[in-house]
Parts: sequence; C-alpha cells; structure tokens
Amino acid sequence: MSAIKYQKDQDNIVTLTLDSSGQSANTMNGEFRDSLKEVATQLKAESDLAGVIITSAKKTFFAGGDLNEIIQVTPEHATMFFEQIQELKKHMRTIETLGKPVVAALNGTALGGGWEIALATHHRIALNDPKTKFGLPEVTLGLLPGGGGIVRMVRLLGLQNSLPFLMEGKQFNVKKAVSLGLVHDTADTVDDMLDKARAWIKANPKAQQPFDVKGYKIPGGDPRTPAVAQVLAIAPAMLRDKTKGCYPAPEAIMAAAVEGAQVDVDTALRIETRYFNQLTTGQVAKNMIGTFWFGLNSIKAGASRPKDIAPWQAKKVGVLGAGMMGSGIAYSCAIKGIAVVLKDVSQEAADKGKNYSEKLLDKAISRSRMTPEKKDQILGLITASADYSDLAGCDLIIEAVFENQELKAKVTQEAEKQLVDGGIFASNTSTLPITDLAKASRDDAKFIGLHFFSPVDKMPLVEIIKGKNTSAETLAHAYDFVQQIAKTPIVVNDSRGFFTSRVFGTFIQEGMRMVTEGIHPARVEMAALKAGMPVGPLAIQDEVSLGLTEHVAAETRKALQAEGKDLPMTPVDDLVKWMIHDQNRKGKAAGAGFYDYPEGGKKQLWDGLSKWKQETNVSEQELIDRILFVQALDTVRCMQEGVLESVVDANIGSIFGIGFAPWTGGAIQYLNQYGLSKAVARAQALEAKYGERFAVPQLLRDKAQNGELFQ
Repeated sequence: MSAIKYQKDQDNIVTLTLDSSGQSANTMNGEFRDSLKEVATQLKAESDLAGVIITSAKKTFFAGGDLNEIIQVTPEHATMFFEQIQELKKHMRTIETLGKPVVAALNGTALGGGWEIALATHHRIALNDPKTKFGLPEVTLGLLPGGGGIVRMVRLLGLQNSLPFLMEGKQFNVKKAVSLGLVHDTADTVDDMLDKARAWIKANPKAQQPFDVKGYKIPGGDPRTPAVAQVLAIAPAMLRDKTKGCYPAPEAIMAAAVEGAQVDVDTALRIETRYFNQLTTGQVAKNMIGTFWFGLNSIKAGASRPKDIAPWQAKKVGVLGAGMMGSGIAYSCAIKGIAVVLKDVSQEAADKGKNYSEKLLDKAISRSRMTPEKKDQILGLITASADYSDLAGCDLIIEAVFENQELKAKVTQEAEKQLVDGGIFASNTSTLPITDLAKASRDDAKFIGLHFFSPVDKMPLVEIIKGKNTSAETLAHAYDFVQQIAKTPIVVNDSRGFFTSRVFGTFIQEGMRMVTEGIHPARVEMAALKAGMPVGPLAIQDEVSLGLTEHVAAETRKALQAEGKDLPMTPVDDLVKWMIHDQNRKGKAAGAGFYDYPEGGKKQLWDGLSKWKQETNVSEQELIDRILFVQALDTVRCMQEGVLESVVDANIGSIFGIGFAPWTGGAIQYLNQYGLSKAVARAQALEAKYGERFAVPQLLRDKAQNGELFQ
C-alpha cells in the first residue's frame, strides 16, 4: 500500500493524494516516508511534467508527525533519526525545486508536518471552512517544526513575524492565513479548488519558491540588519525570563530560526534537523508528548469512564449559588448550548451572577469572536432565579455554595425535589468528603462531586469525585457532562481534599514553611517559577486568601478530632495567624497579604515579612526539589491510598488542576523521569532534613525495588 496516490492527467499535471493506510488522518509515518521517496523519484523522471497538485483523501489535509514513533526515539537512535529526517526533507525539497509549479489544495486542517508540506509548495489554495486550522503547534509538545517549518516560515514572513507562530504554536484560520499571504486563494468546493489549482499551474509554468529566486531577501531583514539585530540582542534574555530555563523547545526554535536565516536553504534545513533531533531525543519532549498527547487523548476516549453505559447529555442544569464559581459554571453550560438555572438566595444576587456571563460575552464581541445575536442567544439560556421551583425539570443540579456542610445539606434537600426522575446531584466542594455530603441526599447513588477550578471559564479541568455509594451510571453521566461543556475530566475516589486540593495544599504549605525557616520570600517565589510552577506559592496563597486557609485548617482539625485523630499545629499556622490577626493581611481580595497591591501599580512582596528572614545557605536547587517532591510524593500517597486510580488522571490532574510544572509531564511522570531509585534516595535525604512529609511512600519504594515505572 502507498500513502500517496499518484495520478497524471491529460494535461500532464500530477495529482498526489495523501491517503495513509488504516488511519483516519495522514501522518509522517514510515509508510509516508517510503511513499514520498517513490513519488519524488517518479516526478523527477517525468519528461513532460506540467505541474503537481498535493491534496488529501482524508477529512483533514495532514495531521503531522507520527508521535508513536517520535516518543520512542532515544539518544541511541540520534544518528539514524537525523538521517531519516534529512532524507524526508530532501524529497520534499526535490518536489519543491523541480522547476515546475507545485500547488497545495488544502481540503482541511493542516497542522505541524501537514502545514510544512503545504509550505513546501509554490501556491496554496484552501477550502473556505471556518473549522479549518493551520499552524505549527510542535512547541506545545516540547518539539520544534522539524520538516522545514522554521526555515520556510522565516523566509516567507520574516524573523519577527514568524517567531510567534513558531515559539508559541499559534494556530490560525483560513482568513488569517490569507491575510498573512500564506494562503493565496480559497474555494468553496473541492472541485472548484482543484480547478483553480490546475488553472494556476497552466498560468505559472515556471513557478518557484520566492526564496529560491536569485536576490531574494527575508522580509524585514536577516539577523545582520540593524533593526533585527537590536531585537535579537535582548530576545534570548526575554525568552529565558519567560521559560525560566524549563523549556528547551522555544530556545531551540529561536536558535534554529536565527542561525538558519544567515545561510542558504539547504544548510538552514540541516540546522533545523539538528535542533529537532536534540529535542526529540530529550526527556522534556517525552514527558510532554506522553501527557499532553497520549494522556489527554486517553481521557477524551473515556479511560476513566465506566464502560457499557450509554452516552448521556444534560438538557437542563441547575446551579445553586451565583458567586464566582456558580456563575462560571452557568456560563460554561450556556456557551455549549445547555439551558441553565442560576439560583441564589435573592433575585439581585442571581442577576449579578448572570451579569458575569454577559461581561464575558461582551469581551468576546469586542474581540470580534462573537456576534451580538449569538450573545443574546447564549444569555437566553441562563435563567437567574431566587425560586427553587425554577429548577423543575433539571437532569443535573450542581451546588456551588460556601464550604459549609450544614448549608450544603440544606440546599441539597431543597433542590433535589426538582430533579427529573433519574437526575443526578453534584457538589462543587473542593475539600469536604462527598460521602458525608451525600448523607443529606435522598439517593446517595445519584450524588457525586464535580470540583471545578476558578475561574471556571478559563480552567480546563474538572475533578469528578466518587462517593462511597455513587453508582457507575452517575459517574458515567458526570463524565459525559464534563466533556459536553468541553472540560477535561479526571476521576478520583473520596477523601478529605480529594487529590487536587490536597496536593495543591502541600505546595502552598511548603512555600510558607520556607518563609518560617527564614528563607527570603523572593527566593521562595523564584524557586517555584524555576521549578516550572506558573505562580509562586505566596502569590497563590494571596489569591486563595489566608482567611480561607485558616477556615479550612480549622474545619479539618475539627473533623479529624471527631474521628479521634489530631492535626498538629505547625509554624505555618503561626505565620497565618500572625498575618491575619496581628497584621490584618488576609490576601489579595482584602488588599494586603504576602504582597502589597498598590492601586494602579504592580504588586510587590510586603517588606514586613522581613520579621521572619534569617541567614540561610539553602541552595536554589534544594528549594526547587522541595517544591516538586512534596507534591509528587503526596500524589503517590493518593495512588497508594486509592484516591487516584490511574497515572494518567494523576499527571493530567496535577498539571491542569494545580499547575504542577508542565515540562515534567505531571507529578507521577516527574518521578518516572527522575528515576525512581534516585527519587527514593532524594526523598530520604529531604525527610532527614525537613521531616516526614518527604517520607517515601511504600508504593514508590516497591516500584523502585522492582525496577518498574508508574504506568
């Protein structure tokens, strides 16, 4: 079988139809590489060739590289892989330099390697489809465009204009591609597109790439041009400030782009391959591909969803509590076309909650991402109410009221009466055990936890928590609902704090412990950023509010005491108490916390924290290790205790729920790539110095002793 169908017509125009065997999308796999070699050889041998059209037999044009192959490339394969990529690019370059016009007839989305194939043609025509996307998103998986994408984008757009698309993986639609000059024409049907391709070939018999024309200059100038050189002088420092050195891909992209812009095309392609090879054989790309591609696809396919239960969709959703969380949940439902009732204690409070959606929609209109008509349609799906009877007919009700068990029990019992037969009730609690909350329900089999993250409209994750008696059908329906509103579900078992809140707490607590140990707060925040966390623990604590932290600690202590257990006081409790009660600094919402928040100015660390500062000689790497290990070890404990049932849910949940360093591939993958035996030794050293929170979980010890990885 061939991945490329070769057809020559009476006008001596060859149409190459991309059609990988046994796949729904075309990829640059072994079959494609072999087919490309054959096609390039055959085209070169044609004596009367008029031109070439490249199109696809799939719904999309081309999906990109074969990640199943790429993730298996190790440093031992580096030479072989380098030669393989170079050969692939040689054949693309052969077609590009035949001296005959080559047209890409883009019948659908072309990302990564697909867009690189399109760029290796002289003329690009796309179907007018608003769903079609183009771009080079490799950087989001720790890679760079290795099929000539950097070389050609730089030569077509210029260094400064191309770098955002290369270094940020920005995707763009057909309209944007036309405005950039990357797509030259559009068509409404496939037949029209192919007719236009043939007509262009006949009208341009000697077409070639603009950068292959003698005297061509890169738009905006090459790196020696004064204006470009001035930007490049500071660009690496700005990039390092952004990545904190955790992500090699953006740095490799910048290097390949700048170096490649100073040499001929073939040398530039070779430079690009060297950097691609370096990233592909590196660990960061392995971590990111494993989680952001294979892990996410596994969840999308229903990895943690009970099998043999029919797909389900919510038709009407009730949300109790029109605060920040409830309003965000209502918006997330309405934007996906689901009727939603936003209920609060007063009509004024409910209306205020609905107004949150209106503001988000107005912002979308101001950015030309939505029409006023669409806004009205979405707002029409939200009913703001103070009356429980408006919840009648809901097949799902989500309570998002204050973290108080008595209050949650009260609203549960009032609202459940309005559910349709078979409807389910969910709590958006972040810490309270679902099994305890379900005691207030008329049917605990129909009760489940749906833990959203703030702000709901931006945060992609929902943590689904199974109570002791939650039925498989309820879990399946909850899973389907989360995907219905375009969120990513992970499934955990019940416990105090579940997974995300519990592990997130260890991050914040560790940061505050460092302050009580006398470590300068700025060092604490910077260590977190250099570890790969998006925000420092003190800044996050201010966002959460110290008052809430004190409240949760008190509630947890009270609950544990009722079980005959104890939660010892720590120096962190003293710090929180001092901040709230002695200094009246409760967090960002109160205008003062670990940071000062000057009106109209940039927040800055509060100098009053100097009270805690002492002379310390702890290295930055030690701080980084503490921040990552304290979270990773507790994630293993969650697996050991059965709170987590899958490594995929652990990795995805840790990144999308608590911001665990994405370069690691997640909290469990961090230990895998660290080496489990090495991780045990490092944890033991940290425990000896800092205490039992770094104790090695038995599950980790067993895996290390058996030479296994977490899978």
